[in-house]
Amino acid sequence: MTNSLKRSGDGLALQLTKPARTAGLVEERDTPDGKTPTYRAETRVHAFGGLLLVVDTDRVPDDEEAELVAAAARDTQTAYRTMTATVQIAGNGYQLQLPPAVDAGLRQGDKPAVSTAPGVLLAANDDVDGRVRPTRVAEDLVTIRRDQSD
Repeated sequence: MTNSLKRSGDGLALQLTKPARTAGLVEERDTPDGKTPTYRAETRVHAFGGLLLVVDTDRVPDDEEAELVAAAARDTQTAYRTMTATVQIAGNGYQLQLPPAVDAGLRQGDKPAVSTAPGVLLAANDDVDGRVRPTRVAEDLVTIRRDQSD
């Protein structure tokens, strides 16, 4: 089940423990007290109409990130702010601040569809006005990223 966007600090954030693990945005080791993070990604969050593209800046080369950004801009016919964010420990898991979420048309309480690929996480919401289904664009970006990482 997708978590909803919540108010956090001066903006919005998304609890994304399982997707962050799947995308490799966090790594952990087992300890007697549970799981201890050994890696939390520094990311760039790119905003498009109804779509956020989160890229691990350490694990996705700049040229591959540029290809993803260009494809998202072309397919959504939009491009908004890009900001950095670090995966944060929150409760029993992880969250990511999403500073440009409002630019993408996402609001508190929205439950975006989250998909992952190596070093990449996408949050898409088809309820945003536009001519393109952001979830379809997210699926296409996952395919591109998987092809890049093969």
